[in-house]
Amino acid sequence: MTERKPRKDAARNKAAVFEAADELFARCESPEAVTMADIAAAAGVGKATLFRAFGDREGLIGALVEARLEPVREAVETGPPPLGPGTAPLLRVPALLDAILCFKYDNRHLAVALEGAGGNSPYRAGHYGGWHSTLRTLLEQIPGLGESDFTAHALLAATRADLVEHLAGALDTPRERLRAQLAAFTARVLGAGHPEGAGEADGGSA
Repeated sequence: MTERKPRKDAARNKAAVFEAADELFARCESPEAVTMADIAAAAGVGKATLFRAFGDREGLIGALVEARLEPVREAVETGPPPLGPGTAPLLRVPALLDAILCFKYDNRHLAVALEGAGGNSPYRAGHYGGWHSTLRTLLEQIPGLGESDFTAHALLAATRADLVEHLAGALDTPRERLRAQLAAFTARVLGAGHPEGAGEADGGSA
């Protein structure tokens, strides 16, 4: 029993921290304004507890994003179509990009904070390498496309958190319109290498 209580306390504290951080980032004017002290106070834990558990602000944000992205990862790894294994790449690529876009749209300030934590470079964010690798592997399976590494970077650039924040926040673009625009863009990119698949890719990402 003496060993279980600290683990239960740690799990409870972690859940409280994540919930507090979610709310603070959702309500903030600027992601940079949310501090470790703010999160600790909102969660009802000591600031030292945060640093022991997550190392620093970047570590906390990264852990929170990983936890919130877990359903998307599970869908990609073991889920049904169109995200899951066994789906044709021309359908799976736009579905993956749509899932990433939706996550960033729904968690805009959190995503901006994560992608700005690594020296203001989204390419150093913890999730980027994994998504790029997954997308590149799928693109390599599309005949005639070519340049899968660069194409993966270019497609992911359309889901950058700062771009999503600009379109959704500054320009007030509705979520569904952004999804449709990304689907059309993705279809054009995939269709350039595989013309007969362009219509199929567009229809599979709605």
